[in-house]
Amino acid sequence: MAQDINTIRSYIKQRLLNNNELYKFHKERRQLMELLQRTINYGESNSILIIGPVGVGKTTLINSVIDELSIAGCFNHDSILVKLHGLIHTDDKLSLRSITSQMKLDNAVDGKVFGSFAENLAFLLACLRKGEKQSSKSVIFVLEGFDLFCGHHNQTLLYNLFDISQSAQTPVCILGVTYRLDVIQLLEKRVKSRFSHRQMFLYPGPGEDESLNDLDFTLNILKWYLELPDKASMKIKSAVKKEWNKSINSLIGDKKFRNTIQRLIDLDMNINVLKNILLKCICSLSENNSVLTARIFEHELDLLESDDIVKVLKDLSVLELCLIIAMKHHSEIYDNQPMNFEMVYSRYVKFANKHASIQTVQRPVVMKAFEHIEKLELVSMISQGTSRVQKDYQFFKLLVTSQQISEAISKSHGIPTEIVQWANSSLT
Repeated sequence: MAQDINTIRSYIKQRLLNNNELYKFHKERRQLMELLQRTINYGESNSILIIGPVGVGKTTLINSVIDELSIAGCFNHDSILVKLHGLIHTDDKLSLRSITSQMKLDNAVDGKVFGSFAENLAFLLACLRKGEKQSSKSVIFVLEGFDLFCGHHNQTLLYNLFDISQSAQTPVCILGVTYRLDVIQLLEKRVKSRFSHRQMFLYPGPGEDESLNDLDFTLNILKWYLELPDKASMKIKSAVKKEWNKSINSLIGDKKFRNTIQRLIDLDMNINVLKNILLKCICSLSENNSVLTARIFEHELDLLESDDIVKVLKDLSVLELCLIIAMKHHSEIYDNQPMNFEMVYSRYVKFANKHASIQTVQRPVVMKAFEHIEKLELVSMISQGTSRVQKDYQFFKLLVTSQQISEAISKSHGIPTEIVQWANSSLT
């Protein structure tokens, strides 16, 4: 039994740590595969921007496609992969040095003097040519943090790479990776004119063809990682594999477990956070604890949430806590839309007037309490451009979850019953 648990644990850990396995974006993967194949097999030059929030799987998507092409045997023989990162290659000289090293052309460049960056780059690419365009070795450029390269002097690197992709030189494919939706606006006019304007957007959560809510989608991801496929090469009996998969299906259907995962979604839906929690839960398995339970996940989520937010909420005054509850109700009613002090104050006054036991507080005192909440970074101000807005009407966003507020109230002592009931009541 212990050996079976170790085998299952090792297999799932390998899946979680393998950054090239995709749980979605299959359509986008096929598109990127076709793009690279046209560059490698037919000598077509291409460029594309892959845009999506941090942790959505942009780099995983690229690595997955490159891995498959490498296994097929055509990638390593017919192309060269060059990876640059905007946080590391902060200017064009560092970029060119890295390109030279990754293309293994240090000896060819040694001793030669070039008048410009463009001449140097053109020489590097010319060194790879075998004759005609169709027989040239393709170069795949992956530019992580693409928006940071837009800050280079005159955007020389981007200009020359896109210029090469538009000309009949060495076939290149430029893959820009960024989280910025406005990245096209950062390009200079001459660079923008040479870019193909091909963009691929990756969004978290269910795709357009998936009629799932965030909870069901996240549960499907968990099931995808935790279930043992029938074709998985593992040295365990099929009966053990079936029993494990049965326990996972039972876990997915457990109401307490689903509530725990909903807490995670409210806290952070980043796939990397989810994988880290799964790793910790898998590592907790042993001979005496051979099945994943809702309690294991709840414990790990409690550790994740122990970021002192609940402690800060517990230390708030009764007035400040009332303002937080008013913000909570506003967020629930208006689907997390921003709010200003006037909205929060109006909701607080409405509650206070309903309960004679709640002491009436003057407006300036309430404003001071609101400012203290802002200093504690429980709310954040939303920029409204260059326009100057009166403090009472400046928009804010609540940065704590309903679960954190409820937990803080349940762990606090001496809070009036009316406030506890208000916090736990339905939308008002």
